[in-house]
Amino acid sequence: MDGPALVSILRQGDTLVASVHTALDDSQMLRFQRDLVEQIGAQRARGVIIDVAALDVLDSFATSTLCDIAEMARLRGARTVVVGIQPAVAFTMVRLGMATPQFEVALDLDDGLEMLSADSASPAPGRRG
Repeated sequence: MDGPALVSILRQGDTLVASVHTALDDSQMLRFQRDLVEQIGAQRARGVIIDVAALDVLDSFATSTLCDIAEMARLRGARTVVVGIQPAVAFTMVRLGMATPQFEVALDLDDGLEMLSADSASPAPGRRG
């Protein structure tokens, strides 16, 4: 073991909850992307929550990678919600014009789970019921 996990991916019902525990460099972000997209298929997830509450910075590469993950999840039939964006991070993202149209956002994990469960009766985008 090389130390504490940088990201944990847990299953809760048909939702995967990925918690990013520390800032990830570019190669770690790409590994996280690959691992999460693989888990969507392996776990037959219909929803994905990515919790970034521990991060005080989301650079353009990380934001772009989150958008890519959301698009890949959509193509695998799962909906993605990013939760826990810190106020300073949100401020910076808006100031820098970092758009995030590929994923939905919620204040925290509870709100994210509520968002996904509210639509659980309807099929995920691209997935037939």
